[in-house]
Amino acid sequence: MSDKHKDHSHSETEPHSHAGFLGANTELLFALASGFMLAAGFIIGKVSASTPAWLPFICYLSAYFFGGFFTLREAIENLRHKRFEIDTLMLVAAAGAAALGAWAEGALLLFLFSLGHALEHYAMGRAKRAIEALAELAPKTAMVRRNEQLLEIPVEALEVGDIVVVRPNERLPADGFLIKGTSSINQAPVTGESIPVDKHPVDDPEFARKRPDSIEAASKVFAGTINGGGAIEIEVTSRSSDSALARVVKMVSEAEIRKSPTQRFTDKFERIFVPAVLGLVVILLFAWVVIDEPFRDSFYRAMAVLVAASPCALAIATPSAVLSGIARAARGGVLIKGGAPLEELGALTAMAFDKTGTLTEGRPHITDIVVAQGVSEEELLRVAVAVEALSDHPLAAAITRDGRKRLAGKEPAQAENLQSYAGLGVSAQLDGKTVWIGKAKMFGNEETGQAIAPLNPQTTEAINALRNNGRTVMAIRHGERDLGAIGLMDTPRPAAKAALATLRQLGISRMIMISGDNQQVAEAVAKEVGLDEAWGDLMPQDKVTAIRKLRETTQVAMVGDGVNDAPAMANASVGIAMGAAGSDVALETADVALMADDLRHLPFAVDLSRRTRRIILQNVFVSLGVVALLVPATIMGLGIGAAVAVHEGSTLIVVFNALRLLAYTPTKNIAPEA
Repeated sequence: MSDKHKDHSHSETEPHSHAGFLGANTELLFALASGFMLAAGFIIGKVSASTPAWLPFICYLSAYFFGGFFTLREAIENLRHKRFEIDTLMLVAAAGAAALGAWAEGALLLFLFSLGHALEHYAMGRAKRAIEALAELAPKTAMVRRNEQLLEIPVEALEVGDIVVVRPNERLPADGFLIKGTSSINQAPVTGESIPVDKHPVDDPEFARKRPDSIEAASKVFAGTINGGGAIEIEVTSRSSDSALARVVKMVSEAEIRKSPTQRFTDKFERIFVPAVLGLVVILLFAWVVIDEPFRDSFYRAMAVLVAASPCALAIATPSAVLSGIARAARGGVLIKGGAPLEELGALTAMAFDKTGTLTEGRPHITDIVVAQGVSEEELLRVAVAVEALSDHPLAAAITRDGRKRLAGKEPAQAENLQSYAGLGVSAQLDGKTVWIGKAKMFGNEETGQAIAPLNPQTTEAINALRNNGRTVMAIRHGERDLGAIGLMDTPRPAAKAALATLRQLGISRMIMISGDNQQVAEAVAKEVGLDEAWGDLMPQDKVTAIRKLRETTQVAMVGDGVNDAPAMANASVGIAMGAAGSDVALETADVALMADDLRHLPFAVDLSRRTRRIILQNVFVSLGVVALLVPATIMGLGIGAAVAVHEGSTLIVVFNALRLLAYTPTKNIAPEA
C-alpha cells in the first residue's frame, strides 16, 4: 500500500487519527462548521453594504480554521515523514488564495476538501469495519470444565486440551472437536456455508488428540461459529490467538499491503506524474512574464492547476476496491491474500485441479483386498494398519480407518521409523523387518534411494485388474514377502460437476485435472465431473513441471488441498486451497483459501474477483479522465472552487463505486447463498 493510500484510507498503522475530542466524527463536524462559516460570511457580505468588512472576514477566517485543521495536521505529519502529499498542495493553494485576498475562494477550497476527506474516511471506514467485524465473532468468555467444576473464563485463558461446554444457540469460543453431544452448527461466519452442518463426537478422542489433522469435518468445530439446538462439549485444539478465525482476521488485515498489478502501475505513474505537475505549476507561476497579465492571475491559475492535477482519486481508486473485495470475500468464506491474487484470479482463463480432496471427497475407502497365496486378510490388514497409522496421507487415513473396522477390534501391531517417499509410498519397521506400502511403480526401481525388488507376477496381475476397474491400488510387502494389494476408491464431490460448469460460464475455458493416481483412474474421475483433460501418474515434481508448462501459454490457477500440492500452488499464477479452515498449511501456502471444503465457493471467488477487477478499471478510468479534463480547464481559466469540487467529487465517486463490492450478492448458480 502506498503512503498516499494510507493517508487517504487511514489504516490503523498510521501514526495519526482523524478522530478527535468530539469522537470519531470530529473531522466531519469540523468540515460542516467550515461550510457554515463560509455560508455565513458570504450571506453577511451580500445582505447589507453597511456591514463592517471585518465581520465576513472573521467568518472566512473561521472557515479556514475549521476546514484546514485536520488538513494542516496531516500535512505536518506528512512533511515529518518527508512526504509531499495532496494535503500540503491544498494548503499551499488556500494560502495563495488568502495572499491574493480571495478569502472566500480559499475557504471554499478548504471546506470542500475537508468535507470530501471526511466522507471518504467514513466510506473507507465501512470497508475496514467489515473486516474488523470478523474479529468480533468469537465470544469473550468460555464455560470450561476443570476439576469437575464449570468455570467461566476469558477465551484468552483457554489451553489446548481444555473441555468447553457450549449451550444451544451460543457461539463457539475455540477451535476443537466434539467429545460429547450432537448438534447442527452454523459455520457461515468462518466458512461461508449457508446451511448448518451436523456435528457428532469423534470415535476415538485419544487418536484425535494425537492426530488433530485427521479429525473428520463432521466432528471438527471452529471459534466464532454458532451452535444449534443441542448442548455440546468440545476439546480445544488451539489457543484463541491461533484459531482459524484469528488467522483469517490477521491475514485479511495483512492482505491490504500486497499490491495489485494496477496499484503498482498507478504508483509508478504517480512518481512520474507528480513531479511533472509541480514543474508545470512552476512554469505557470511565471506566465505573467510571457503574456500580458498581472502576477495575481498567473498565481491563481497555477494554484487551480495544482488542485486539479493532484492525483487524489487515482491514489485511492485501487486500494478502496481491493479492500472492499477482500472484505466481501472473507464474509463469504474465501480468504484472498491481497490485491495481486485478487486481480489475477479475476483475469484467469485456465485452472488445474488436484484430484484427491479437491474434485473428490478426499475420503477414499477400501473396496478390495487381494491377498497373496498363503497370506490371510487379517495378516495383510494388521501390517498395513500398523504402518499407515503413522502417516498423515489421505490414503493412509482410509486404510487405517477401514482396516481397523475390518479387524473388528483386534489391535494392530506397533510399527516404527516411518519413511515417506513423495508420490510413491512409505516404509517402516515392523517385527524386525521392513514394510513397504505404495504404488506398483515404487517396486522394481531405485527412486526411493534403495534397491527394491519387483512385485511377484501374481500381485502385479491383481493390481492391473484393480486399476482397470478404476481403483487406486497400494501394494504391501513385509520383509521379502508380497502380502498382496489394497484397492481404494474416492467418490467425486456431488457439487464438482455443477461448479466446473459454472466456472466455464464465467470464462474459465481450460480446466485440467492433474493427479498422482494412474491415468485410468484420473480419466474415470475427470469424465464423471465433466473435465476434458486428465493428466495422471504425476509425481509432485511432475505437477510443478505441468503447471510451469501451462504458464508458458496462459495464466493458470492450481486448486488443491494446500498440503501435498503446495509446490504446484507456489508455481501457479494463483494457488487456491480448499477446506482451509481446518488446515494450517493450506492457510499459509495458498494465495486464495476456500475456508469451507466446498467446491461451490470457487465460482463465487472467481466472479467476485472479476467484478473487483472491473471496478478497479472503472475507478482508474474516472480518476485519470477527471485529471485529463481538469488540467486544461484550469489552464484555460476554471476557478479553484470548481476545480476542487470536481476533484473531490471524483474521489468520492471511486470510493463509493468500490464500496458496491461490499453489497455483492452472487446469483444462485454462482455459489450457495451467503
